[in-house]
Amino acid sequence: MPTQYLFFLIILFVILIAVYKFGKLTLVGTLTGGLVAVCIFMGAGLRGILMLAAFFIMATIATSWKKDLKGKTHPEVRDAAQVLANGGIAALFGLVIWLMPASGDLMQILLASALSSATADTLSSELGTVYGRRFYNITSFKPDEKGGNGVISLEGTFIGIAGSMVIALIYALFSGWSREFCFIIIAGTAGNLLDSVLGATLERSGYIKNNLVNFLNTIFAALVAYLLLLI
Repeated sequence: MPTQYLFFLIILFVILIAVYKFGKLTLVGTLTGGLVAVCIFMGAGLRGILMLAAFFIMATIATSWKKDLKGKTHPEVRDAAQVLANGGIAALFGLVIWLMPASGDLMQILLASALSSATADTLSSELGTVYGRRFYNITSFKPDEKGGNGVISLEGTFIGIAGSMVIALIYALFSGWSREFCFIIIAGTAGNLLDSVLGATLERSGYIKNNLVNFLNTIFAALVAYLLLLI
């Protein structure tokens, strides 16, 4: 086993134990998160794992931040389904890179875009609820109750864009400054907005659940990034 893989696995093992002990993930969620991390590292290396780490750290902080203002009753601990909903597509792209190295450049951008969307969605919903002033239904643009499915705020949207910028920045630090930096931000924002549209329509109607909404927004972000690359 190459030294870098052994070093990575040791660090990952320590992190996973800490995450589980602090109650951020269930046991199965922790194991699933470890698998997602391994898949991303195998294909995207240090760049991929840093983007994943940035997402997880920001999402964890945002979820815990000012809980009393969010009116939530569910626990912060996340399960395997939630892990896959946010990181499953990125892990898949990591595997594709590992199996087909020739696709690396494209898949790296799609991977970053998927994580950009997951980050934007989590930050905008968690922190938008705290710092938003006016809340609107994304499909009707009429005032709505904060924290509801498909309800957005201007502040939350900008916070989500900032989260996407962090992921794009990490990508750019390894790949250089190019149009892909903007594409990752645009794709992440588009995925976040689709998440809200699906929340206001299909999720509110009971046709789909939140995990599927999150999974679909990462797929959509990757698709948007791919279409932008064709321009």
